[in-house]
Amino acid sequence: MSDTYISPDVKYIGVDDRDIDLFESQYIVPNGVSYNSYLICDDKICVMDTVDKRKTDKWLENLKAALSGKAPDYLVIHHMEPDHAGSIKSFVESYPDVTLVGNAKTFAMLPQFFDFEPEYKKLVVKEGDTLSLGSHTLTFVMAPMVHWPEVMVSYEQSEKILFSADGFGKFGALDTDEDWACEARRYYFNIVGKYGAQVQSLLKKASALDIKIICPLHGPILKENLGYYIDLYDTWSSYKPEAEGVFIAFASIHGNTAKAAYKLKEILEAKGAKKVAIADVARADVAECVEDAFKYGKIVLAASSYDAGVFAPMADFLHHLQTKAWQNRTVAIVENGSWGPTAAKTMKAMLEGMKNITVCESVVTIRSAMKESDIPCLEKLADELLNA
Repeated sequence: MSDTYISPDVKYIGVDDRDIDLFESQYIVPNGVSYNSYLICDDKICVMDTVDKRKTDKWLENLKAALSGKAPDYLVIHHMEPDHAGSIKSFVESYPDVTLVGNAKTFAMLPQFFDFEPEYKKLVVKEGDTLSLGSHTLTFVMAPMVHWPEVMVSYEQSEKILFSADGFGKFGALDTDEDWACEARRYYFNIVGKYGAQVQSLLKKASALDIKIICPLHGPILKENLGYYIDLYDTWSSYKPEAEGVFIAFASIHGNTAKAAYKLKEILEAKGAKKVAIADVARADVAECVEDAFKYGKIVLAASSYDAGVFAPMADFLHHLQTKAWQNRTVAIVENGSWGPTAAKTMKAMLEGMKNITVCESVVTIRSAMKESDIPCLEKLADELLNA
């Protein structure tokens, strides 16, 4: 996945960041992340986005080497989030004659991040506008709320390249050898996931373009089998299950709810469930739990009662799902309580705020510790979930 060659005229000048521990100060990135930036060399020279200020110096070195003594004419700003726009001021200070290219919302946001002295040169573009660089021509396509309001993408006509901003991005440095879909899925649902309708709108626009290469702002450059990536994005942004199976998310205080969750997993597998994934939301990466909740069409929520509600890690997990517009799923509920079980009622109330969620009629209530008498109830719940 480390192939960064695009073409003789379009060069990769981005930087890997393996020092970062949390992306956006919340998402665990064990293999780091890439900040992608590109250079188009033609009669006019155009830089496509900058990088996070964490890597400004290295990026400027890459840019200088690729320029071979020349100076850039344009900087296209697809997205103002600091992991892509963090080096704009340093770039302008290094190349003061450059013209910044963005839309009206880009330039409304830019002074919120930077003070420029003197004022920079700018070119304001809108939907369908073009910028000729010589033999290369960029067409600008607005992509508001994918996932900020100023986001746009651009299409280079001669080489049929889509510069896709955060679309089709993934966690992980470029030299990481790992499955694309896993970390792209975790990236998509946790960062872009709430804005499925807006992604659908962008995909509709992109379907009218003859795309041969996708250059995202994170992750590998996509050159082959583009239909695979586009189909996944269509599924994800439509809030459809990607795979057949069940995801069991449990939050257990003393281990008894966990035992019931694992017993239910065993029962579901014995009854023919194609895939049963399971996670302890108190200990697992919540972003991965969100990913699995979107991946599968059916989910089990198993949680202890706590403070007349539900154990906090489960409440936090459900809050994450709600903020990411989780929808179109079937849910089974298992609760535990020693004197006054309240987890099921609390979880149901949280689910009511989500769109098109079907809750199984049966609810299994464990009293303190799972017993043999609870197993038939788990069997019944498994049947109802699998037949839903």
